Amino acid sequence: MGTLYLVRHGQASFGADNYDQLSPRGMAQAERLGQYWQEHGQSFDAVFTGTLHRHAQTLEGIARQLPGLPAATALPALNEYDSHALIRCIHTEPLEKPDTPERYRLHFRLLCDALAQWMSGVITPQGMPSWEAFSDGIHQALEQIRKQHAGGNVLLVSSGGPISTAVGQVLGTTPEACIALNMRLRNSAVTEFSISPKRLMLQTFNTLNHLDTPETRDWATFA
Repeated sequence: MGTLYLVRHGQASFGADNYDQLSPRGMAQAERLGQYWQEHGQSFDAVFTGTLHRHAQTLEGIARQLPGLPAATALPALNEYDSHALIRCIHTEPLEKPDTPERYRLHFRLLCDALAQWMSGVITPQGMPSWEAFSDGIHQALEQIRKQHAGGNVLLVSSGGPISTAVGQVLGTTPEACIALNMRLRNSAVTEFSISPKRLMLQTFNTLNHLDTPETRDWATFA
């Protein structure tokens, strides 16, 4: 039986004009994960990522400390939903930059509301697939990995939305439960699925073992 390691990207540039860029802390998180795996003798038989810049940067950070990774297969189905398009569907006025705790909380309250409406088919954000198509793309990616790598160790670098959706599919939760899972996922956190020829099974969720040192325990971030 193999293991699929799903890694959420390192801290991105929340509130900046270009979110799709790791912050210095985000790159440090990725490199620390690679170092942790190197120290523990971890190796991978296959690597998958989304096609976003923050996914590639996270993998680059891991690889700097964990040399010898296989070439990555990039799958657009592992990309994040468009949070701005979702929010615009229910809040047409531009939001101020989330540079205070109140504005940060407002952003995520609106996002959670928009996600629920998207999942139920109430809204159709511009440029985005339906929830069913988004979810099916993730299912197909997981099926590809399960069929091709049932006995191996696989690294998957993606975002909170796809990873929480994958967990929801494996556990058989409602789509709405994926929102709660998504909001708790931390940057560079690792979620593990056991891979058998017949199914995927959840083993761990949202762990930060690589940051469990006196020097790095305050590195946990959520965006």
